[in-house]
Amino acid sequence: MTRKPSNVSAGFGIAAGMALAAAALGIAAAGATAFFAGSRCLRSARTESGVARVKEVRDTTGNRVRVLQQGGVYQSATYLDERRFEPVFAYYRAFDRMFDAEAAKRETTGRGIDRVLVMGGGGYAYPKHVLTTHPTIDMDVVEIDPSITRLARRWFFLDELELIAGDRLRLITADARSLISRAMAEGVRYDAIVNDCFAGHEPVRSLATVEALHQVKACLNPGGLYLANVVTSAGGENVDFLRDAAATAASVFSRVHVVPCEDALFGAEDNYLLIATDGTYAFHDELPLDDAMYGDVMCDARGRTALSRADGPLVQRGLVP
Repeated sequence: MTRKPSNVSAGFGIAAGMALAAAALGIAAAGATAFFAGSRCLRSARTESGVARVKEVRDTTGNRVRVLQQGGVYQSATYLDERRFEPVFAYYRAFDRMFDAEAAKRETTGRGIDRVLVMGGGGYAYPKHVLTTHPTIDMDVVEIDPSITRLARRWFFLDELELIAGDRLRLITADARSLISRAMAEGVRYDAIVNDCFAGHEPVRSLATVEALHQVKACLNPGGLYLANVVTSAGGENVDFLRDAAATAASVFSRVHVVPCEDALFGAEDNYLLIATDGTYAFHDELPLDDAMYGDVMCDARGRTALSRADGPLVQRGLVP
C-alpha cells in the first residue's frame, strides 16, 4: 500500500502559507549583511572553500556580534558577552523543535533526545547552545574543513565549549556524507541528525538526495528526527529547493514538517526548517502542507534522473511506504 506523508493536509497550500508567513513575519535568513550596522574585519583565513573572514559588527540595537563570513554570506555568528552560548540567528533556535518531540518520542520508544549529530560545524553556534542548555546530551559534530574549526576555537568560543562539554562533544573532521556512510556501516545511531551544511550560500545537494536520506534514516534510532536548514533564493521568491527537499524527504520518511524561521534582523533570504521523521509529532508554528508543496525528488548523479511532479503525486509514485 502506498500513501502520501500522513501529515499532509488537503487544504491550505505551501505557496499561500509561505506568502502569508513572509508578509506577516518579515522572515529573514542568516546569510546577508543588510541589517548589521558597520563591520570590522578581525581575521581573514584561507579555507578549502575560499577566504573566510571573521568580522565584528553591531546589530540594530547596538549589540556586538562576531560573524563568520564565507562565500559572501554569514555562515555563523556569536554574541561576545554573557550570551555567547545563545544562538544569534533564528534558524539555530528553530533546531530546538526537536525537543517538541522529545516527550512523545520517549513515551513511544523509551528514548528521548539523547544523542545528536550535527552536520556542518561552522562557528559551532548550535552545539554551543545545546550542550550548555541540555547537560545530558551527547553530540557529534562533523565539519569538513579543519581551518573552520580552528577559527571557531579562536573566535567563536569553541575552546570554552570543549572545556564545558568534555567527552559529551566529539569533533570529527570529515565529509558529512562519508561520515553518514561510515556510521551506517558501523551501526552508530542518533536520536536527531541536524543538517546545516552549506558551500557559501549554496546547499550541499549531495546531503539532500534520496540516497543520502536513506542513509540518514538508517542512522536514526526509532522515532528519530532529521532536521535541515533550507534557505530560499532570489530574495525569498524562489522556494524550489525547499519543495524538492520536502519531496525527497517524503519519499523516505512517513512525515514531513516545515517551520518558518522568523529573523527580522539578519539576512536577505528566508530560512525554513525541514523536519522529517517516522514519528507522530507536532511542532510549534509548523506550516500546513498539501500536495502543491512537493517538487522533484533529488537523486545522486550516476545517471539517475530526479523524479518530477509530472510523474504524478507521491502517492502514485510508490515512494512513500
